[in-house]
Order: sequence, then structure tokens, then C-alpha cells
Amino acid sequence: MKNTVSDRSDDSRRGFIRKAITGTVMASVGGVLPSFSARSYARIWGANEKVRVGMMGVNSRGLALSENYALQPNCEIISVSDVDTRAADKCLATVERIQKSKPKNQPDFRKALEDKDVDAMVIAAPDHWHAPAAILASKAGKHVYLEKPCSHNPHEGELLVAAAKKYKNVIQMGNQRRSWPNVARAIHEVQNGVIGRPYFAKGWYTNNRASIGIGNVVPVPSWLNYDLWQGPAPRRAYKDNLIHYNWHWLWHWGTGEALNNGTHMLDLMRWGLGVEYPTKVTSSGGRYRYKDDWEAPDTQVISLEFANNTAMTWEGRSCNGRTVEGTSVGVIFYGDTGSVLIESGNSYKIFDLENKLVKDVKNDLQIDARNKMNPSQALDAIHIQNFFDCIKTGKTPTSDIIGGHQSTLLCQLGNIALRSGGMLTIDPAYGHIKDNKEAQKLWQREYQKGWEPTV
Repeated sequence: MKNTVSDRSDDSRRGFIRKAITGTVMASVGGVLPSFSARSYARIWGANEKVRVGMMGVNSRGLALSENYALQPNCEIISVSDVDTRAADKCLATVERIQKSKPKNQPDFRKALEDKDVDAMVIAAPDHWHAPAAILASKAGKHVYLEKPCSHNPHEGELLVAAAKKYKNVIQMGNQRRSWPNVARAIHEVQNGVIGRPYFAKGWYTNNRASIGIGNVVPVPSWLNYDLWQGPAPRRAYKDNLIHYNWHWLWHWGTGEALNNGTHMLDLMRWGLGVEYPTKVTSSGGRYRYKDDWEAPDTQVISLEFANNTAMTWEGRSCNGRTVEGTSVGVIFYGDTGSVLIESGNSYKIFDLENKLVKDVKNDLQIDARNKMNPSQALDAIHIQNFFDCIKTGKTPTSDIIGGHQSTLLCQLGNIALRSGGMLTIDPAYGHIKDNKEAQKLWQREYQKGWEPTV
């Protein structure tokens, strides 16, 4: 039988991703991507044994990840888990079309964790599930690819670090820009003094999201296991404007735009400035555009100061898409002799103190930073391959869980500051909040009885 158009398309995309990965790796030899080399990729591509993966949470971003994992020639998806039967069916069909074999349908991912054939679990469920699911997977002896943010609250992030230490598995957070070659090259230029000493960084995210309205309590749809969707979160009634995306803006399940998209930019700023935990955090903002069920700020500025005499800010505007520096999302570093702008995609610019453009490194691939499902498939494949390489070799991931927790924590501290008076003093050794009982109450959450995550 002749290949269908979709079959040829999948084969073409697989070849494109392979070329994108191998091409960018060859261009990156010399330490641009930490713990990576052309030889390590050659070893992966030549390996006969595939990494066997289970997917948890396959609507939207999870579906995009499933497609990307299925396109990797050294991977086989053997199980798909989702509380939405429609999302699961769509993902199963998509994966089967690409890899020519159908995964098991495991609605409860905990059953998938019992499967000894599963090497790794990819977790793309809602934020309140990220850390609890990753900890369960770690206990089951699985490696974990965990979408950002790695945790719903700081306490869970610390549990994740402890879990990786105890169970000695690979946990990689999905802040994929760590593996984008030109982005990594830009950070290394900053670290190597291209603008002198970098002392201030600014990041941003802009969008024009619609109102989520006022939800009504209605019966749970037949296609949804709402009890399992809530999982570790204390039970609340089902509303018709909650699932699948609007939970992001409700503190009970979500973490706001700061962690939904700010995590990426704060991670790059932390990387470029060479910092871990701040000394001071301030934040201002609110829900300004609409009057609806949205609880988190639609407009927010987070400012952080560090002990090495550096600082950073992140600006999030969920409901006004006016760009900054001509790009919807980005980071700029300011230093003694100039500035470095990392744009929304795999590109960057260097300017001198007179605003003269002295270097312009272009995008290799087109990126749509506002695409909430799949903005950068071929580039993200590099991050996936780093995950596989670390599973096979025991190396530290480009985005290990310690760094993932540190970057996630910066966003969480910003939200905690906003919700508890606007300013926090932080212990720079561990990132803990000092002398603020109201803020410290937000360090962790309450759990549904019997669902508390433990290491």
C-alpha cells in the first residue's frame, strides 16, 4: 500500500527534526550546549534500543509533546494517560500514525507507572499535578520529563530535588530554550564578557487573551474523570469555564502567567547573570482588563535583586499584546559595554552603548512564541534528545531539576510577594522567605486527604 499524505508528512517532519538536531549540534561543538557533543548524538542516533515512554496529560501541549516524542527515531511511546477520553483518543491515533504502533490506553497514569516496560514518564498535566506526578514516577523507578513549571509551590520544588537525589533518576524540566543552540550561544556570550559585566536583565511576555467569563457549576462531562483531574488538590465543584486551559489563572490549580510563560525568561536571566536565589523580591500588578473568574494578575511586574550586585525584572501582560523590543517575548541583558537581546525565537542581537547593532544572529527556524501548543517542534527535539542522552549516560541534563526548581522559585516568589504585600526578603543560601508569616503561608498548599506528595 502506498503511503498516505499524512504518512509522508510524518516522515518528512522526522527527517527535518533529525537534520535540525544533527545540524545544530555540529554547529554547537565547543561547549555551547552543556554536556553535549556531536559524538554523544551520534551514539544516540546509532543506538538500537529505544527509550520507552509514557505520556501523562495529552491535551494541547501534551499532544504536541506526544507528537514530538513519537517523531524521535530512538523513542517509542508505549502508553498514553489522560483524564479526558477525547484527548486520549486523539493522541493515541496521532502517535499510532507516526510510529506505526499503538500505545496502551492507560487513563490512570498510576497504572502506567506499574508497567516495567516504561523507562520514562512525560508529564504535561496541569500545574497542580506536576510535582506530585513526578515524585510518584520517581518512586516507580522512572525517569521524568516535566513540563514547566516544575511545581505548583516552593515546597513541592524542594520535594522534587529531594526525590531526584533519593531515587537517582533523571528529571528534566521542559524549559526548552536551554537547548536552543543560538539562545545557549547568546547566554555564553553574556557569560564570557561580550557586554562587560552583565548587571541587569529584563524579560517579558505579552499576549491578548480573552476573558474567561463567570463559570457556572454544572454536571461533570461524561468524557472527563474530574476526580482524577483534581488529584492532589482539595475538591471543588466543576465549572464550565475551567477545563482545559483556564485553570492556569486560578490559584487552586494554576500559577498565573508568571509560571505559565515567565518561567522561560526568568530561567534565561538567571542563567545569564549566574545567580541562584535572590535577596529581595518585589511584585506589583492585578487583574485589570476584565471582571471575571480570573484570579491571577493579567498584568504583573516582578523585580529580583541578588547578592552579586545584579538584578532582573519580568513583565507579564496577558491581555495587551503590545510587543517589547519588537518581540512578543524575550530577554535583554545590560552590561558595562553594551546589551544582548534574545528574541522570541532562536536568535539574538548584540548592541554597543551607543545602540549600534554589532552582531545579529538570525533564527534558524520559525518560532511562534504565542502558540500555546507547539511553538518550536524541531528545536524542542534537541531538549528531548538531551533527556534521552542523560538517561543512557547518566549525565546531568541541560535543565536538571535543581536549576528547574531555582528558576521556578523565582516566579513563585514573585507571585507570593504580590499576594502578601508586595515585598519579600529572601535567604540567598536556600531561597527561603525571611520574617514574613503571611508570605510563608503560601510556601506550600493544602492537599486532598490521602494525596499528599512525600519523598
